[in-house]
Amino acid sequence: MLASVALWTWLSPTLIGVGALVLIALERRFPYDRRQRFLRAGFWTDLVGYALLQSYLLGLCIAHIIAAIDGATGLSRHRLIGGFGIPAQVAFFVVTHDLYIYAFHRWQHRSPLLWRLHEAHHATTDVDWLSGSRSHALEILINQTIEFAPILLLGAHPVVPIIKVTIDTLWGMYIHANVDVKSGRLQWIINGPEMHRWHHAIEIRDGVNFGTKLAVWDLLWGTAYRPPGKPSGYGIREPFPPGFLAQQLHLFARRSPPS
Repeated sequence: MLASVALWTWLSPTLIGVGALVLIALERRFPYDRRQRFLRAGFWTDLVGYALLQSYLLGLCIAHIIAAIDGATGLSRHRLIGGFGIPAQVAFFVVTHDLYIYAFHRWQHRSPLLWRLHEAHHATTDVDWLSGSRSHALEILINQTIEFAPILLLGAHPVVPIIKVTIDTLWGMYIHANVDVKSGRLQWIINGPEMHRWHHAIEIRDGVNFGTKLAVWDLLWGTAYRPPGKPSGYGIREPFPPGFLAQQLHLFARRSPPS
């Protein structure tokens, strides 16, 4: 057990780093949107503020929250899912969490209050391998606590959350990548850039293509959208501040009522 955890503790950041380099190379060689630059507006904010600093600090915070819940309830000692193999455990949490994300993500686009929590993710005017890291701290705190609490509380193998983080990060980079992918019918099952870029299209506010890893949820509930052509642009029509701290505080700013 410890050997596999030690292995994945080293393997996870290695796979993420290699995955990022591969996607960067593919973006340069096969760009979906040729106007996008590598060092685009907000690059350092997304890399340092969101991908590195926020991810690290929130990871510590979420781990303490889950540990406190387990200390109060003792649920993990029952090992309710511990009898299953590691691949089955990973698959179970990938699919169930992806269904949750589809439902919550769709709700965020329908609710004015939850949209304020989500708009930081959509405010970037360039969608690339790094864009998926931009989400407000409170949104991450909610979603990742809901994601990782069941893994611990149901008594999954200790390596499962590490593998899950690796899959999440690689897939998040992939679906936002500025790569001209043509996956054919597979896109209707497994989500990728060709549909997810329409989710970020500036001309679509209510939202489409809410799935992250699986596109089947959008097919089942009628939110799949894959038209010919390309989006006219990305981002939101409302003003949004630059800089990590200003973007965090923007959630709490007073807004004028819609006219």
